[in-house]
Amino acid sequence: MGVSAEDRTGKAAPFGSQIWPWHGWLGLGLIAIFWTLNWGLEGPRTHWGFFPLWLGYSLTVDALCVRRKGDSLLTRSPSSYVFLFLISVPSWWLFELINERTQNWIYMGNETFGFPLFLFFSSLSFSTVMPAVFGTAELVATFPWIERFRRGPVVGEGKSTVICFFVMGVCMLGLLLAWPRYFFPLVWLSVYFILEPINVALKGNSLLSFTARGDWRPVIALWTGCLICGFFWEMWNFYSWPKWIYHVPFVGFLHVFEMPLLGYGGYLPFALELYALYQLIARLGGEKQTAYLRIVS
Repeated sequence: MGVSAEDRTGKAAPFGSQIWPWHGWLGLGLIAIFWTLNWGLEGPRTHWGFFPLWLGYSLTVDALCVRRKGDSLLTRSPSSYVFLFLISVPSWWLFELINERTQNWIYMGNETFGFPLFLFFSSLSFSTVMPAVFGTAELVATFPWIERFRRGPVVGEGKSTVICFFVMGVCMLGLLLAWPRYFFPLVWLSVYFILEPINVALKGNSLLSFTARGDWRPVIALWTGCLICGFFWEMWNFYSWPKWIYHVPFVGFLHVFEMPLLGYGGYLPFALELYALYQLIARLGGEKQTAYLRIVS
């Protein structure tokens, strides 16, 4: 990701020399207001407060990208940024569907809503997942330390690797559905291993296209970005209502907020699954969308 950005004259602007954009002020304002309301009010409030809080987070990290390197997910294409919110909804519902089998997390307080309202507010909240994770990953990639991972182990996208990935993904999914108590962690691996080969077969963008030349920067940026988001998800959830809690076999100890400490490891492969889901859906929606997301350049 760029160490410099071009200004309107076409000349390279120094790293970190950009102004603070207006949507960054909006983001900070939303965080200040809805963090206060979500933790300060009594009774149900998170169902309407979650979306503006995470919209504020997403706009803030996007503005930080503009400040550090001159462009961002939002400024490159506002319509594509909105597209991220739209495809986040079915993407997270996929994991909710799998959780019907594993039951690793449940929502407390949702019994106060009928199904139509639950569906609406849940979908609205789920829409912020990809903008938050991808925006944070792009921000992470503006820091110089990420360049250490430009040269690393080569994991190619050859036929044997792709087939191996797909078979492993299908087996993982089968195991977690058959014996969820023992194989529940595979929910955070199976989707990626199934979808990545499909993206390669469709000639779409994939993380393997980076690791094939030893470039692990997108993977590290996604991992770090999703961990940062995970921290804020769990922190802001702690005093929320409604809220989620976890029932995770064998590792339900050393909690950091509601999440067991070892559970944070699930955010690493989850980031890769989000990337693969985005690339698949965007590829089916048109080549313009697949070129839009640039974790690194």
